[in-house]
Amino acid sequence: MILREEEDFLVCLKEAGLDFHNSQEGPGFFTRIKELRALSHPGETLYPLHRLDKLTSGLILVARNKKAAAGMGALIAGGGVEKTYLAVSDKKPLKKQGWVVGDMERSRRGQWILKRTKENPARTYFFSRSLEPGYRLFLVRIYTGKTHQVRVALKSLGSPILGDPLYYGSGPVAERCYLHAWRLKFSWKDQNFDLESLPRGGRLFDGLKGRDRLLDLPSFPVYP
Repeated sequence: MILREEEDFLVCLKEAGLDFHNSQEGPGFFTRIKELRALSHPGETLYPLHRLDKLTSGLILVARNKKAAAGMGALIAGGGVEKTYLAVSDKKPLKKQGWVVGDMERSRRGQWILKRTKENPARTYFFSRSLEPGYRLFLVRIYTGKTHQVRVALKSLGSPILGDPLYYGSGPVAERCYLHAWRLKFSWKDQNFDLESLPRGGRLFDGLKGRDRLLDLPSFPVYP
């Protein structure tokens, strides 16, 4: 789904359970976006700027030309795009808010683990609050772009994301993976963008009553 069109990029929304690229299940998110644009903008070439896991829903930026792809790609790689996620767990974290910093290493079954070393660390900050009895809502900002970064960070806190089959293990069956790329903030060509999209689908996400409930928390800190 395309939410917004700018001169250099598209703001898109990916649904949970949809692969970014094509798979045996059918066309992926990026192919669907290209097919949709071909109907109204034939000949336009699109460039993916970042990706989301299959299980994750949320905002994705897609460049509309090669020059923008290079410039915005460098912006993202350099940490110039603030990415904030929403997640839900049925386990209380070891702490209610704070940094999760450490190197990530691939483990068995496709999992990643967080290590104590900090040679090239994943950097994550989170706030958490009660969502309803038995469930906790997390607002998570990532300062790096590591594979499965949010999923691994919350797992390391003892609060694996509800509905995540890779990191959750045994537990109640959820109707979706409760991880959503909610907000993107950045500057491009002297214009500030603050993009948001609340998650669609999932009983616990449906209970969120607007952005005020999410923004009445302190600002995310600058990484020291």
